[in-house]
Amino acid sequence: MEDKGSGKGNERWNGATINLTEMSSNLESLQKLLLKKAVFVDDETFSKASLIAEQARTIKVLEQRVETLERELDAAITAAARARSEKRQAEAAQKAAELRAQEVTKELENTTKVFELHMEELRAKQEEITKRDKDIKVLEAIIQTLGGKDSSHSKNG
Repeated sequence: MEDKGSGKGNERWNGATINLTEMSSNLESLQKLLLKKAVFVDDETFSKASLIAEQARTIKVLEQRVETLERELDAAITAAARARSEKRQAEAAQKAAELRAQEVTKELENTTKVFELHMEELRAKQEEITKRDKDIKVLEAIIQTLGGKDSSHSKNG
């Protein structure tokens, strides 16, 4: 296990060494190129060039910042549009729910009215049944009374 770990460490070390060697070679080439193309200027020209270079760097940084802000603005606009759309959907869903609640309330009221009518009808029928029941009892009593006379006559006869 240790051999494998040190083997990987050696590979990395060798890779780093190769990279450093290549960087050194590149730096030497760059230095030679600069020496061949070098231009010597007075202090005023150098100061102006330095100022222009600094301004160019500042402009580049500001341009990048503007691009970043534009992307953030686009994202914010998109998020706002999405939020508005979700708000409209939520409002539509709320209206639909309110309409459904009104429909259910009306349906419940209608059912209550129908139930009340049925209850009134049932009470009326119950009263009718009670009245007829009383009438039947009266008739039974009359029949028993009359039947009692008939049975006493038939016993005698």
